[in-house]
Amino acid sequence: MKSRRAQLLAWVEAGAITPERVAQALVLSGVVPDGQGWQRFMDRLLLVLGALTLAAAVIFFFAYNWNALGKLAQFALAQVLVVLPLLAYWKLGVDKLAAKVSLLAAAIMVGALLAVYGQTYQTGADTLQLFFTWAVLILPWVLIGQFPALWVLWLALLNVSVVMYCMVFRSFLWISIGSVDQMLWLLLLLNTAAWALWEVASLRFAWLVSPWAVRLLAVASGVAMAMLVLNSIFDPSTGRVLPWLAYIAWLGILYFVYRRKRPDLFMLAGACLSLIACITSLVAKLMLDRSEAAGLMLFLAMLVVAEAAAAAIWLKRVHAEMPR
Repeated sequence: MKSRRAQLLAWVEAGAITPERVAQALVLSGVVPDGQGWQRFMDRLLLVLGALTLAAAVIFFFAYNWNALGKLAQFALAQVLVVLPLLAYWKLGVDKLAAKVSLLAAAIMVGALLAVYGQTYQTGADTLQLFFTWAVLILPWVLIGQFPALWVLWLALLNVSVVMYCMVFRSFLWISIGSVDQMLWLLLLLNTAAWALWEVASLRFAWLVSPWAVRLLAVASGVAMAMLVLNSIFDPSTGRVLPWLAYIAWLGILYFVYRRKRPDLFMLAGACLSLIACITSLVAKLMLDRSEAAGLMLFLAMLVVAEAAAAAIWLKRVHAEMPR
């Protein structure tokens, strides 16, 4: 099914809409927002930014006034700031954006409450336990909230928990994770699985259709994949074959999905950037012991320019072939 923009452009190309009527058609179809559309956008933007700014302000308030507040005041304030957004979520109506943003603010405040508890009673809980407990406690809200930002927050907490776990312990389910390379494998598996599940689930649940969230997961997966390849180039002891095989498979799947099935320039551009970084690093490593530093830097600069130009030409061609 074509989008409204694609359908409108098809009518323009077919001559059904005259050139002098195109601007009016863009506004009437909603492709270009009118005054009310811009007002709705600004309302949503200010609502989200206001909630996030308020949550950050509370955290900084605790940090600055920690010594001046007693235990009772600390806990009372932290709990009130969790309960008030929950009441707003219930009173505003669970389907409204303001209610969902309130639930997001409550989820963030849970982290502040856990930090207050840990600092007050010195329970010995480390950063790993804080972030993992935070993710567990807000999971019911994430499930019922049907809000992409909540899921992104939850996945971010899981990523931090994985990093902290690998820094504290040396094994996971009887598998050794004593190196940065093995931690990157865990992050790659986590974010790639979340990325794939999000894409599949969005076919059924309309509220999951969120390009920014999917692209953020793709970036997280791509960064872990690229770091594994770069580690294999500059530290051969981590193994060279497996990261490159995984990288080729990762690029192939990405190309098939976002070039053949559902073209997405952002995804393809990210893959090109990753490929440029890995190829340039590989060439630099191979030539590092055979060339002078000045000559190598000049050659690498020319190589990057050539790779970027080739990627830009290809992406421009892809854009021209995309349905309008």
